[in-house]
Amino acid sequence: MDTEAQPTERDRSSHPDSPGPEGRSRFALAARIADWLPGGRITLTLLLCLAFLLVLNAFVVQPFQIPSGSMEQGLRIGDRVLVNKLAYRFGAQPRRGDVIVFDGTGYFGDADYIKRVVGVGGDHVVCCDRQGRIEVNGRAVDESAFLYPGDSASSVPFDVVVPAGRLFVLGDHRSDSSDSRDHLGSPGGGMIPVGEVIGRADWILWPSDHWTHLTRPSAYVRVPAPDGAHG
Repeated sequence: MDTEAQPTERDRSSHPDSPGPEGRSRFALAARIADWLPGGRITLTLLLCLAFLLVLNAFVVQPFQIPSGSMEQGLRIGDRVLVNKLAYRFGAQPRRGDVIVFDGTGYFGDADYIKRVVGVGGDHVVCCDRQGRIEVNGRAVDESAFLYPGDSASSVPFDVVVPAGRLFVLGDHRSDSSDSRDHLGSPGGGMIPVGEVIGRADWILWPSDHWTHLTRPSAYVRVPAPDGAHG
């Protein structure tokens, strides 16, 4: 009597190299779609790549071209930066020193803008002290590492308290930037709602010789929390 175990139907159907019914259905569906499309599998692959890029652009990262010289010398006209759209999606908030892209409609103009966060909700921002520096919550900020060479911190004096949920933003090229200073008398007082922030500019992608990672400068590290706040 032959006692050697014989393969069963279950053994054959569960072989790791054999796609199950669901796998075969997916493959068959993809094949039918490819047959229906002009260009077949190549067109289907291109469409899937396009869909992936659209989802990526809508929810994860987005390229942004620098439209003006307001953020020189760090960001030049025509530079393309990669905006991290997840930076503030899970409870995180913009921080002083972050370079952000935001929708300025109703506040600055009907366009997207890129500026540096100088004050967050509750901050008392003043310009300028006796040395010509901006003060945030009573602490002078040394902006020399990113301020455009030859520019002062501001030729326009201001003394503002940033409302909760809003941001006070300035360009690094202060003499060539339209920012919160220019809209102090406008609705919202030149302060951008956090909800209008598209994301944080994290990388300069193009041109290749200007490729770099954008980091938060240390100038704001020693700024204390606003009165009555913690952290």
